[in-house]
Amino acid sequence: MTIADVTVMGAGVIGLSVAFACARRGAQVQVIDPDGVAGGASGGIVGALAPHVPENWNAKKAFQLESLLMADAFWRDVATLSGMATGYLRSGRLQPLADAAAVSLARAREQTARELWKGQATWELIPVEDAGPWAPPSETGLLVRDTLSALVHPRDATRALAGAVVALGGQIEARAKPQGSVVWATGWRGLLEMNAQHNRQVGTGVKGQALLLDFAQSGGPQIFADTLHFVPHHDGTLAIGSTSEREFEAPDTVDEQLDALHDRAVAAMPMLRHAPVVARWAGVRPRARSRAPMLGRHPFQEGTFVANGGFKIGFGMAPKVGEVMADLILEGKETIPEAFLPDASL
Repeated sequence: MTIADVTVMGAGVIGLSVAFACARRGAQVQVIDPDGVAGGASGGIVGALAPHVPENWNAKKAFQLESLLMADAFWRDVATLSGMATGYLRSGRLQPLADAAAVSLARAREQTARELWKGQATWELIPVEDAGPWAPPSETGLLVRDTLSALVHPRDATRALAGAVVALGGQIEARAKPQGSVVWATGWRGLLEMNAQHNRQVGTGVKGQALLLDFAQSGGPQIFADTLHFVPHHDGTLAIGSTSEREFEAPDTVDEQLDALHDRAVAAMPMLRHAPVVARWAGVRPRARSRAPMLGRHPFQEGTFVANGGFKIGFGMAPKVGEVMADLILEGKETIPEAFLPDASL
């Protein structure tokens, strides 16, 4: 029986990104998850990899920028190793502007994007008619177009990432004995377990509901309108989401809130009015109290590590998360931003 150097508890995108980074550095890894690969929030349907706005710069935004710029090579390597599609595309994003105040703010961000993104991506205003047929209506006739946003098919990408880990000699099991350095990447339920070990809330789960339509726009940009993401996937479907529910009774059931989301989506993008709904999804994303990913040494289990709290930006953060966690686990190097350390959520 092979002895693992690293055991990752959790087969979502964050856990698998850590396993992948460690395996690429030569470590023998195993991943344990009784729910299987993509059994939680990483098995969702939306997959919008969208940057924070280019202003009020901080460590979280800088980390996300670097991770988004790493994503093309990361997902290409995953696809090559696994032989599976990930649905990744640096597609860019379009956002309508509702009024003069929104236009003024967007123009200011054009300048800050030039300064902060350092020519690696652009944020610009364009007329609606220059965006092509797959574009949202805009009351001002203007859209923001950025070239940093990307998209991924969450289920496909997570399964491909698992395949890449296996291709590098890793093992993925429903149940096994942890060996070596243990990393807890157990999503929202893992955060609840941490709450029980502390005298205040460390993190929680936020439920989201999303739709999948039969509406092919493969290769087109994602759209962000009325706080909804419209993500055209490589398989000819269009994902729309999502709700954000702090309180919920059932973590994986859909309800009337999804009907309201559909109405909002059609109001924002009237061309979708007659597109058939092919799937409805609900799941719970892990949100650390600090709202940043929680990365580093586990505060309550000596000698182990934690990688959790990706919330809505887990897929965008995954390439960089894997690398900084591998730095810590395998080499003892502290490259994690202070704002991401578990102490920030305690």
